[in-house]
Amino acid sequence: MKHDLQVSILKELMRQLDDGKNVDAGIQFRNPTSAYTCKDLAAREWDSFFQNHPQLIGLTGDLPKPGSYFTIDDFGTPVLATRDRDGEFHAFLNACRHRGARVAEGRGDAKRFHCPFHAWTYSARGDLVAIPQEDQFGPIDKSCHGLIELPAEESNGLLWVHPQPDGRLDLKTQLGPLLDEMSTLGFQDLVYVGESVIRKDLNWKLANDTFGETYHFQKLHKNTLGQIFYGDNLAYEEIGRNHRFVFAAKAIDLLRELPEDEWTLRGHANLLYYLFPNIQFNVGRGSVALIKIYPDPDSPGRSLTRVGHYFSEEDIAAAASANAEEMTVTGENVYDGEVRENAILSLEAITEVFDSTIEQEDYVMGEHQQMAAENGLLDHVLFGRNEPALHHYHNTFREALGMPPLEKLVA
Repeated sequence: MKHDLQVSILKELMRQLDDGKNVDAGIQFRNPTSAYTCKDLAAREWDSFFQNHPQLIGLTGDLPKPGSYFTIDDFGTPVLATRDRDGEFHAFLNACRHRGARVAEGRGDAKRFHCPFHAWTYSARGDLVAIPQEDQFGPIDKSCHGLIELPAEESNGLLWVHPQPDGRLDLKTQLGPLLDEMSTLGFQDLVYVGESVIRKDLNWKLANDTFGETYHFQKLHKNTLGQIFYGDNLAYEEIGRNHRFVFAAKAIDLLRELPEDEWTLRGHANLLYYLFPNIQFNVGRGSVALIKIYPDPDSPGRSLTRVGHYFSEEDIAAAASANAEEMTVTGENVYDGEVRENAILSLEAITEVFDSTIEQEDYVMGEHQQMAAENGLLDHVLFGRNEPALHHYHNTFREALGMPPLEKLVA
């Protein structure tokens, strides 16, 4: 991110903190609770936003080298993502062309993918390369029976896939100015260290709402994130269907004694991007949490959240150095591979604080909200002037489905 933009954001946060007033959108809205319970609406969302919309499935670090692969099937299309021997990213329908069984599970490294059913074999480029007992099965034109390829693009360290073979990836239109902004953040250099999976009884939009305001920080999170961040402040910008959401860490006060040319967001504020329709991207100092939120296609009242954690090599090296020093002091034998593995484990432990705050604080509130919505007596909820991200998020998904905007609250 350009330095002048960082300074502008930090000044706005300081102004709000000094004035004791949060961001003010100047308007309030009513949001019908049917947005979280309606089965017909949920079906439309699944079709429009997940089966027929580009999906961010990971970062470059999920495929760190030629031969790396991982699978995902949370948006209705089972996907096999690969990096071929030339380093190119591909995405395929994870289904053998013989009988449709999956050819891969989880993540790892593989030069070939063997269907467990009859051992049809495919390359990382999706080519069908072997059919056991082919003389008995009958002739097959292998060139026409490779894995079904899906549109895929690696851009600024982000891995994008369209769930339909004839789908269109147009990241310039989808991300707008964020495409250039994200190119400065170094996502392509981050290392994948692990993932947390959260399944809860709340609508996927309620899960997204969790990341939509700072009004609750010193209430709900007073003993966790509230110890690190100030609440009731927000530097906010809508960017098409996406937005940038920045709030102050308590360390922002250290900048007041420094010249502006030394000001940086990292370490002094939390940078969060929302990417339509289901991505929350939390950018820290040398780390990223990629939060992917999916509906349960069978129930509007359930959702799945995957939190992928990525760290810089510098952070891993620092953790490795600390681990090596500790192991040396205790008289343990030190091996480079073991030290690095222990370093990654220690970083995963750090991320547990982030994950548990979401699951045990935010999402618990979301489950309470879901129960109230499903009861039917509460027909709407309110979005205040200090919650502009919620205004934008809900009006954006409504606009995308051809629905009228939220009703304005008139005092």
